[in-house]
Amino acid sequence: MKKILFLSFLAVFVGCGDPTGPIRKENSDRDKIADQIPASTDKQENINQPKNKQNNKEGVDDMVNKVSEYPQHSVGELLDLPVPGSNFTIGHILAQTSAYTRYYITYVSDGLTISGIMNVPKATETDPGPWPVLFLNHGYIDPAVYTNGRGLKREQDYFARHGYVVIHSDYRGHAQSDPNPISDDKVGESGYTRDILGGINAFKSLDPDFAHVNSIGMLGHSMGGGVTMRAAVARPEQIQAAVLYAPVSSDYLDNVKRWMLDRLDPSEAAKIQTADGQWDPELVAPFSAMTYFDRIQAPIMIHHGDRDKDVPIQWSKDTINRLNQAQGNHRKKPIYHEYPGEGHEFGPQWEKFMERSVTFFDEHLKK
Repeated sequence: MKKILFLSFLAVFVGCGDPTGPIRKENSDRDKIADQIPASTDKQENINQPKNKQNNKEGVDDMVNKVSEYPQHSVGELLDLPVPGSNFTIGHILAQTSAYTRYYITYVSDGLTISGIMNVPKATETDPGPWPVLFLNHGYIDPAVYTNGRGLKREQDYFARHGYVVIHSDYRGHAQSDPNPISDDKVGESGYTRDILGGINAFKSLDPDFAHVNSIGMLGHSMGGGVTMRAAVARPEQIQAAVLYAPVSSDYLDNVKRWMLDRLDPSEAAKIQTADGQWDPELVAPFSAMTYFDRIQAPIMIHHGDRDKDVPIQWSKDTINRLNQAQGNHRKKPIYHEYPGEGHEFGPQWEKFMERSVTFFDEHLKK
């Protein structure tokens, strides 16, 4: 504990664009399926706006000065500190389809304005709503080329067509979000998880008539899988089901060794190393989601392709084993699906992956 307290004093808030995931200059061509959705020139639609909407950011940081015993911006710290979220604003219509409306959104998390998109299903006789909510967490895309709502566009479209309100955060430092005040040579959690947790709180405060705000699921791809794992351990009561799609490792050190060694400042690396330069498991532990897997309440489903060249499939197998070990027999066993021939983003078996995911979410969110 002394080491952890010492690290808490030293550690600083990290960003690294959260490069704990494969770096991509651009998004996959497979996102083009949703790019074909016709854009709308309509102005604001009269959809539910906040019942008690605030018009500024004052007060959103009132609780963040609490001191945690864990290192700053570690996963452990997320357990201790609240993440304020407010001012969820439904902006202009981005696109219309026969099944849903796509909106530009913003909200405030940790005092930062975060942009994103939201797909809201259109009411039908057989499915009039309200609908459960899915937060989709995208993988790493260079912020210099990232645009609003980019990443997971196929999944955004599919879930909305199957009766889910879909919220996709751009994360800090992306699109129209406020800049990320973090450099990429630090050790620890990027802040993206806080953006998602703040988004949940902001949307719950909005409490729109079209959504079941207490029926929330989450899907994360690659780096976004890491965001999803951290969110699930930090706020187990807020997430009712989670899907991990080719996720990064639940062991922080795996991610550091694969993606961060060439840009991690030596003084930062020393914060999780012994005096002789070896990685210290005790100091690394607070930064790993796996350390807190016993807190997860949500059922988990993992999908991974055996031809993934970006994220080793063994990491998902390790995560499944760690979940089983941490949770014992008192929780529902996590589900693991392996896809022969599939890479980091699925092709021929993508439909199967989505069918399984929708069935899984339906079971836990549409009771």
